[in-house]
Amino acid sequence: MKLQQLLSYTRRAVDDYHMIQEGDKIAVGISGGKDSLTMLHALHGLKRFYPAHFEIEAITVDLGFPNFDLSGIRALCEDMEVHYTIVPTDIYDIIFHVRKESNPCALCAKMRKGALNQAIKETGCNKVAYAHHKDDVVETMLLSLIFEGRFHSFAPVTYLDRMDLTVIRPLMYVSEADVIGFQHKYDLPVCKSPCPADGHTKREYAKELLHGLNQEHPGTQERMFRAILDGIYKPYESLEYVQSLSDIKKDSAS
Repeated sequence: MKLQQLLSYTRRAVDDYHMIQEGDKIAVGISGGKDSLTMLHALHGLKRFYPAHFEIEAITVDLGFPNFDLSGIRALCEDMEVHYTIVPTDIYDIIFHVRKESNPCALCAKMRKGALNQAIKETGCNKVAYAHHKDDVVETMLLSLIFEGRFHSFAPVTYLDRMDLTVIRPLMYVSEADVIGFQHKYDLPVCKSPCPADGHTKREYAKELLHGLNQEHPGTQERMFRAILDGIYKPYESLEYVQSLSDIKKDSAS
């Protein structure tokens, strides 16, 4: 996938769900993986021509894994002239050595998100962009159906009233295959996760299940995505939703 196509998908998502407004300062959460680095390229490119002016700030929460080299990402941000913040933590040591968690993912995610949100507020950002792509949308829906018994996936735009922070997902129209193509074409400085639990999660199970369904019945994944757009995301397809976010903020302030 070329940058022009990535920008087209991103612009469409941003416009469809009114993700960006004039004067926004958007934190780009950089995990070191291909998804977040692709999103950094997408928002950096969109920033050059989007009618609403906005800023971006790259942030990585360093979990404390040994040999996790972020120098390539730092160099990329310098080249893009994007300010890059690395937040050092002891999350790895706490989870695997102090608490010795047998199922570490939930606690890790909670601690990582807390550290990220604190850094976002300290840098003065009012929004944070998560790098969830089209495959993530469908996999989340499958997980919800299988383990919760409901037809649900994360929203394109979510307002966190406790943090006074809005989450956006600009890559929601981009497939993982396109992300992989973009990674190889532009030689992204990906830092492979050294986490010992990586690849052994319920999400990985959903990914393999979806892949099998799509192989046996071609087009299954795309039909599921369309069902999500029609059944879950439809309420967000209006400017009234943006107004509702503003109303929530006013109510929280009063």
